[in-house]
Amino acid sequence: MTPDDLQQIADKFVTARNTAQALSGFPGEAPATLEKAYLIQDLAIRQWPDRVAGWKVGRIPEHLEDAAGSDRLAGPIFSRLIHRAPHESVTRMPMFEGGFGAIEAEFIAVIGSDAPADKRSWSLDESMAMIGDLRIGIEIASSPLAPINELGPAVVVSDFGNNAGLIVGPSIADWSSRDLDTLACESFVDGRSVGTGGAFRLTGGYLRSVQFMLELAAGLGRPLRAGDVIATGQTNGIHDVLPGQRVRVVFGTDGELSCDMVAAAPAEQEGENL
Repeated sequence: MTPDDLQQIADKFVTARNTAQALSGFPGEAPATLEKAYLIQDLAIRQWPDRVAGWKVGRIPEHLEDAAGSDRLAGPIFSRLIHRAPHESVTRMPMFEGGFGAIEAEFIAVIGSDAPADKRSWSLDESMAMIGDLRIGIEIASSPLAPINELGPAVVVSDFGNNAGLIVGPSIADWSSRDLDTLACESFVDGRSVGTGGAFRLTGGYLRSVQFMLELAAGLGRPLRAGDVIATGQTNGIHDVLPGQRVRVVFGTDGELSCDMVAAAPAEQEGENL
């Protein structure tokens, strides 16, 4: 793949997102490696008219880890696509009609201080010290490319990690001393339970996702900054949704969040900065 090939793919994804138009297939030759995919992602980030204020981290299936060379992948979350929501609130969340659309119950790590730009390796203890807060949240996993998840991790990375927004809810009390087993959640779509689970379903827990993101962000030349939010990974499944549906996620005694799914309009970039 030439630099022009990578640029053309990035251009087509950015155009599809800005115009809210579904893509009939991957816009070019699919990248064979995560390295190429992150180059495409970076080219797209540079075109997007907003700043990166966080990242979504996704788990790469175990049977694909060796080929991918990683257990996780990531995509940027832009400032205007981050919504701050109080307990039991309902947020309007756009998704790409005709593309891929799903919701994921997430635990959101908020970075407490700037990461050193030259630090590329992080221990779990060092990563824990970088977390300033842990919150409940909902990720909107959506892309103009309907089969994005079926085409492999590199394709997911190419289109902003298959992210279209994040709801960040209230802080979790005593989060740093809580066992993962106590961080539970249940997701509902139109009142029907679609998944139960919790932070204990994340391999390595939310801490491994923060460690991964600290190292990846440094390697990408975008070290994490104080206030950045990290969606640490789905905890009770990836649940397909359509415009017009209501989503509710109950995080036990830690609160609940709801959102109404709507079809994205051209150049729709809503949200509230944290």
